[in-house]
Amino acid sequence: MTLPEVERPVVRLDVDGAVGVIRLSRPPLNVLDRAAQVALHRAAEQAAADDQVRSVVLHGGPRAFSAGADIKEMAAMTHAEMVRHAAVLQAAFDAVAAIPKPVVAAINGPALGGGCELALSADVRICGTEARLGLPEILLGVIPGAGGTQRLPRLIGSARAKELIFTGRQVSAAEALELGLVDLVKPTDQVLDSALQWARRFEAGPALALHAAKTAIDRGLATDLAAGLAIEQTAFAGLFGTADRTAGMQRFIADGPGHADFTGR
Repeated sequence: MTLPEVERPVVRLDVDGAVGVIRLSRPPLNVLDRAAQVALHRAAEQAAADDQVRSVVLHGGPRAFSAGADIKEMAAMTHAEMVRHAAVLQAAFDAVAAIPKPVVAAINGPALGGGCELALSADVRICGTEARLGLPEILLGVIPGAGGTQRLPRLIGSARAKELIFTGRQVSAAEALELGLVDLVKPTDQVLDSALQWARRFEAGPALALHAAKTAIDRGLATDLAAGLAIEQTAFAGLFGTADRTAGMQRFIADGPGHADFTGR
């Protein structure tokens, strides 16, 4: 889609070595108005296209990941305007989910509504002990509109997702970990460093194989097992024409099964 110009850099991509850090910068709570959604879409496309970037971190700063969409902006919209607005919002989050590289969300403070849906667009979620997550849209008389009703059930199961979406309640970091909504909980001041450490594991990794693995998993989840296995088979065979596969197998043959993997372990 053609993206309109935005006046301020409310979201930006910083490249730190092989890691692209997509930073939300609309204090105090990183509310995602239309300008932020457009800027997020651009940052995701930049991260996807930059060959230097091997993995991505989503970060909203030490106080808040994102409190969601701009309710005041949406309250003034007509139905027709909301149809267009919802398309822009979902396209931004879809662009994040489609980044063909490992993506980790570093979550401090609230990740609510659209903020939680943005975190769901990542592959892995690391949050601080003071983080709060939830989809409270039902309390406003609407439902999640940027992937929440689809990505959350796929992540934690339909029954648990329905309870959270039907009630709109927020969960603590500890409960989010128990539910499987996040993957790791760290002290607040360690969240970004932990996310960067996770992301840097892939700086020397086989980019094409990582892309193929992510694509096979994501596309497979959207279909039945037989179709998913066919997707996997095609992706697996396709990698046999790449330099990454040649180098990886030659290294295995030379060093044996005990050699260190690309993450340095």
